[in-house]
Amino acid sequence: MTQGQGYKMSFSTGGLFLNESLEIATLHVEGEAWEDTILRAWQEGATSLPKAISNRRTVREISNRLMTLSSDERQFLIDYADRTDQQALLWLATCRAYRFIREFTLEVVRERYLSYQLDLPRESFDQLLETKAEWDDGLAAIKDSTRQKLRQVAFRIMREAEILSDANRIQTAILSTRLKTMITDRNPAELALFPGVPIIGD
Repeated sequence: MTQGQGYKMSFSTGGLFLNESLEIATLHVEGEAWEDTILRAWQEGATSLPKAISNRRTVREISNRLMTLSSDERQFLIDYADRTDQQALLWLATCRAYRFIREFTLEVVRERYLSYQLDLPRESFDQLLETKAEWDDGLAAIKDSTRQKLRQVAFRIMREAEILSDANRIQTAILSTRLKTMITDRNPAELALFPGVPIIGD
């Protein structure tokens, strides 16, 4: 996982975007620039949001997540994965795209799961953000209203990825053998992003 990546907090645009992600992943032609994919997705109306600005922002955000997946992972997402594996792959893409969500998952969600504290208080998001903001000016500048929106959307993404239950309890992730193998081949440490999934080599 990339350690030098800055904190990009643009995930406030919505949720996991499963159906929209599948549309855009299908539109993408292997080898083309993602900017071309984004332009075509705008022109073809890949999302159903009514406002053009929101639509463009959403298409770009989904594309930013999808581009973190390898060509094999995207092909699996489109052609072979069942809904559970699709959710897992998009969760993986989200964690790759957003350093803060990745760190929240590893430092808070995973640690609580391992210590059998399966409830996930909303305050835990704010607490980690405050800790990180002590040495990151970008995070420190986030307004309270924006912080609340980020927390709301982060929890929505985790629920839609089935990392959390509707009651905000951490759930054991279920990955197919094929998906676990794909993740292990690329970076086995990323299995830690899925509660309850053992990391190969631990």
